[in-house]
Amino acid sequence: MYWIIQTGAKLEDENTVTIPESSNSEWQQFIEFLKHNLDHPLALLLAQIVIIILVARIFGWACKKIGQPSVIGEIIAGIVLGPTLLGAYFPEFSTALFPAESLGNLQFLSQIGLILFMFVIGMELDLNALKNRANDAVVVSHASIVFPFALGVGLSYFLYESFAPEGVRFVAFALFIGIAMSITAFPVLARIVQERGIHKTRLGTMAITCAAADDITAWCLLAAVIAVVKAGSLVSSLYVIALAALYVIAMLKVVRPFLNRIGDLNAGKEKLSKPIVAIFFLTLILSAYSTEVIGIHALFGAFMAGTIMPANIKFRNIFIEKVEDIALVLLLPLFFVFTGLRTEIGLLNDPELWKLTLVIVLVAVAGKFLGSALAARFVGQNWKDSLTIGALMNTRGLMELVVLNIGYDLGVLTPEIFTMLVIMALLTTFMTGPALDMINWAYKEKTFSFLPGQKSHYKILLAFNHPQTSRALLRLANSFVKKSSENATVMALHLSPSGDLRHYNAEAYEKDSFAPIILESAILNQKIGTHFRVSGDIETDTAEFANKGEYDLLLIGFGQSIFEGSLLGKIFGFTTRIINPEKLINQVTGRAKLFENSPFDDSTTLILSKSQVTVGIFIDKGLKEIKRVFLPLLDEGDTFLINFAQKLVDNVGAQILVLDEQVGTDGSAERMELLAETMAKNPRKFDLLTDKNIDRELLQQTDLMILSAEHWKVLVETKSDWLTDIPNTLILVNKS
Repeated sequence: MYWIIQTGAKLEDENTVTIPESSNSEWQQFIEFLKHNLDHPLALLLAQIVIIILVARIFGWACKKIGQPSVIGEIIAGIVLGPTLLGAYFPEFSTALFPAESLGNLQFLSQIGLILFMFVIGMELDLNALKNRANDAVVVSHASIVFPFALGVGLSYFLYESFAPEGVRFVAFALFIGIAMSITAFPVLARIVQERGIHKTRLGTMAITCAAADDITAWCLLAAVIAVVKAGSLVSSLYVIALAALYVIAMLKVVRPFLNRIGDLNAGKEKLSKPIVAIFFLTLILSAYSTEVIGIHALFGAFMAGTIMPANIKFRNIFIEKVEDIALVLLLPLFFVFTGLRTEIGLLNDPELWKLTLVIVLVAVAGKFLGSALAARFVGQNWKDSLTIGALMNTRGLMELVVLNIGYDLGVLTPEIFTMLVIMALLTTFMTGPALDMINWAYKEKTFSFLPGQKSHYKILLAFNHPQTSRALLRLANSFVKKSSENATVMALHLSPSGDLRHYNAEAYEKDSFAPIILESAILNQKIGTHFRVSGDIETDTAEFANKGEYDLLLIGFGQSIFEGSLLGKIFGFTTRIINPEKLINQVTGRAKLFENSPFDDSTTLILSKSQVTVGIFIDKGLKEIKRVFLPLLDEGDTFLINFAQKLVDNVGAQILVLDEQVGTDGSAERMELLAETMAKNPRKFDLLTDKNIDRELLQQTDLMILSAEHWKVLVETKSDWLTDIPNTLILVNKS
């Protein structure tokens, strides 16, 4: 190779080959090279994506902590990264991160994200539910469009002269203001219904059905509005609408049966082949392309493609999982930031403009909230349910931003009116949660009974993430209450992250989640209760459920930090605090001092910091039955463990091996007195070990080890030999 290079160099023509001259040193040339790479469009786009995703996640998390949908935080993140904050206070950084020439790439990617997102929205609609509940849903959903649309058109009469772009006809401006007032965010509404645990109720079903019907009507109406705006006149727009009608007929009568046929032929397969997946994605792309060419926007085509996918839940789950993560996590935040770059709140620099913004918000709320509530009351709902439906239908969220950006791109909305409407979208989405709380407060009902039985009962709550781990937790709980089942109750709790579940398959998901533990309860002859909820904050909701239910014991599975034992964890020991902001907050405020440098994962630590009941963290090594129990006692703080050992003796006749590490010291007198009393009741069931050097054979012969969190922490910090040989282990944190 060296010889070829040297020989080939002789072929160079000195007259044509030029080497750029530079007076800079090699280091300076290297720095210039790096700067050139940083300014490359691809490098800039990747940097933008990283910043956008991080900021969107942080603001989304913050909104979840105050009980708001994460989409609000992501919208605010876009505004913060735009000219309103970053551009106003850090203009040089803003210009470097979001130069004008790079916005085209950002918009392009965000549009791809929107197309995928609308495809998911279409698939999430349950058209069968619409058919079954069509009458009331049609009345309420269409009232929730007609009322705000009419008010929006009326409002546009007063806005047109001052805020309509030059050259835009009144009909186009009025139609877009009307449709902006009429939209409902179906995905956000569905998440709120699930998180509040009303998705199984008649009210929740009614709200979701109304929102689905609203979405279909609103998007068809938007397509017609776009046709009118692009065609330039009402007559010429009729050609576009007619072509759109033919497109819809073709999708329903030709494409849909074809896709259903493919779905039927492949329904029994565990995994879809790539050619089959390609057919469905091609349908999406061709549908979006067709509507873009027709003139009613590619998003409508993506939405339509989603609605005609095979009704088989398995198929829809597969495609939603393939599309949703890349669309929601990676591409959709780009849309929020692109919207934020267009939203200049600084343009509203006059009190009159803020008054007008308030008027827009009031008109939007009056049209959507009151229109939906009155229509629901008209079809026979009581006032509480009617007002609840009104509050839910008033949620606009991301769908509103989609409409506004379409209007902005078409030149129908000015930056000022665009900013006002973005603020309206934020406020109407933000007020949904407080409005629902106020309605529930005004129409108070009997408090929800978390648990049947009396306070004197011994209550155990099993909180599990993965269905298969629930069986071991139930075996452990049963060992504490087996012979006292009449005076004890066991409840199984499963919370699902709000972003991981679709409303149309929630019932099937719940059934699958509890199937293993219900099977185990039948084997053990142990009665259990079950409770399922969608949650935006699993750790907090788990602790609150246990606290409100006044449980005696909360059992959870043992988890590990994603950084534990890794090079990243050794180098950046603080990383988990950045990934989980609440852990950092707890430590700053002193709420988690007990668990500082906790040997548990972040999720477990958060539950411990919020729980007011005794918590048991179970390490399952294949628990079958409990005959021999190892009970190491560290100090006076471990005295409460003796009561749990006694329960195992009373209910399953377990043999308890007690190791008191302070035997013979002054500090062990009180604990030894309690231990002596307990051992006197069942002298054959307790053995006091005197040898502190526990060998591997003893641990291997033990079915369960019970120890305190402080003792576990000592084992972890000292890297005890026990850790490699521990049996099934229950780590208890006393909160009584």
